[in-house]
Amino acid sequence: MDAQLSANSDRRFSGHAIELKHLRSAVLAHSCGSFRKAARLLSIRHSALSRSVAQLEHLVGTALFERSSAGIQPTFAGHIFLNRANVILDQIDALLESTADIARGESGRLSVGLCTSVATGTLRDLLADFGRRCTRIEMAAIERSPPALHRFLQSTAADIIIVPGGSRSIALGALALWHERIFVLLSAAHPLAARETIRWTDLHDQTILLGTSDQAGSLEEMIESELLMHGIAQNVQRHDVSRHLVYGFTSMGLGVSFTLDSDTGVVGNNVVCRELHDDRGQMDVCFYAHWLPNNENPALHRFLTFLTERYPSPTVGER
Repeated sequence: MDAQLSANSDRRFSGHAIELKHLRSAVLAHSCGSFRKAARLLSIRHSALSRSVAQLEHLVGTALFERSSAGIQPTFAGHIFLNRANVILDQIDALLESTADIARGESGRLSVGLCTSVATGTLRDLLADFGRRCTRIEMAAIERSPPALHRFLQSTAADIIIVPGGSRSIALGALALWHERIFVLLSAAHPLAARETIRWTDLHDQTILLGTSDQAGSLEEMIESELLMHGIAQNVQRHDVSRHLVYGFTSMGLGVSFTLDSDTGVVGNNVVCRELHDDRGQMDVCFYAHWLPNNENPALHRFLTFLTERYPSPTVGER
């Protein structure tokens, strides 16, 4: 029994000495039916390939080929071994190729934090173009409010976030992307719905529907600042709901709210969108991409290259 255990142990340890070149030589020889032809394809001497196969047979503990003047034929054990070796080599080649692709940013996984709809607009086009260009990068979307997305970014649950407005954190990379118009949302029956544009003075006697502070983002912060400046902050009515429910309340005529270009396609029925203007004209907000500069995910770097090609900006990098 001890002798058998020792033999099995020796065989297991001898397997560690098998090199890929041994397997490749034997598998190619099997495919060619000749050591000489296989050696020619590998650009090595016939004797070197024959010696490599002999070493493999020694390590395996049995003959893999029957040799004759007509060529070589696998033994019964050799046939099974070489078929399995071929599968292993294919798996190793696939592993090496996929790892190289990941390192080059040609494949992998990218977690993107979003807070606006992709039903229409620039963000939809942006993600679709990147998906067409980098078909082997899997994009996983996370939808949260901008404050929550910043927490996801800091915890590395998200590789990059795309949100309206810049970040106050100097530890984040930032790239200014596109601008979107701000719209006032009104029920179709609202008296102001007949106007093409809405000004702050038109909202003095209106109920303003906003989400809670956790749902709020840069747009809501801007709106609240303007409401305070124009003396109508007391009109705000907060709801601890998603923005889509706020849109629903607007359609019911319970008040007015605000949205961006990208969300106008999902505000629902019985709601109209009117541009918001101030003394300087149409109001808008800039969308930014934010990421942690020490994130080494190659897929992120590929996405950043894509973004900077489309939106060259001096604000890229650590701010």
